[in-house]
Parts: sequence; C-alpha cells; structure tokens
Amino acid sequence: MQKKSGKKLYLIAFLLFLGGVSYLVVSEISANSVYFLNVSEALTLPSDKLQAARLFGTVREDGITRLENRQGVKFQLEDKDNAAQSLWVEYEGPVPDTFKAGAEVIVEGRLDPKASFRAQSLMTKCPSKYQKENRS
Repeated sequence: MQKKSGKKLYLIAFLLFLGGVSYLVVSEISANSVYFLNVSEALTLPSDKLQAARLFGTVREDGITRLENRQGVKFQLEDKDNAAQSLWVEYEGPVPDTFKAGAEVIVEGRLDPKASFRAQSLMTKCPSKYQKENRS
C-alpha cells in the first residue's frame, strides 16, 4: 500500500511541475509578442491593441524637436508608402547619429491615449552609403 501512495505523490508532483512550466512558457510568449506594422496599419488599429508594437516608417521633413533638459526627440513618423498617413512619436534616450529627416526608422513602444506613440527604442535603417557597391 505504501508503494502506491508514493507513486501517486510523484505523479502529482510531476503534473504540478509540468503545469508550472507550461504556464511560464505561455505567459512569456504572450508578454513578448509585438506587432510589426507600418504607420497606416497602426492608425487603423484601436489603441488597446498597440500596447506593444514595432512601427516602421520615414521621419517627416518638418516637426523634429529635441526634448528639453533630457535626451530624446519628438517627430512625425510617416508611412513609407502613403506620406499622408503620419503619427507623432516621442522617444526619450540616446538618438542615433544617422537620425534625420527622411531617414527610415523602426520604433518600438506603445500608443498612449493622447494619440502619440511612446517609443522605448529608436533604430535607424543604415543608409545606402554603408552598403557594398556592386563592382562590375
């Protein structure tokens, strides 16, 4: 009788362990899921869907301002294919040297209720001058 009770205990412990590991895996996957969108796609989604998103677009020629008394920048990100679609982005942190008007950028963050995008990261696409030239 003692042996059966021990096997049940091990089975219950194993099932609890398996359930805990499964929960951790599922919660980590859902926490790290991020939408990758262009600006026009982001503007069509409700703001609650943009709690974690990565946006791709081009920095609009006008409206770039450096944040006062801290590192960062506020700018308009326009859709690469439709320049009429744009979204204000506010980023606090070190700004890449290649960031300028007309640069293609990727920002990662969330949409706040004021309809501006709060970015936690800002990456610029490397300009073509850094790509290897085709020597024929």
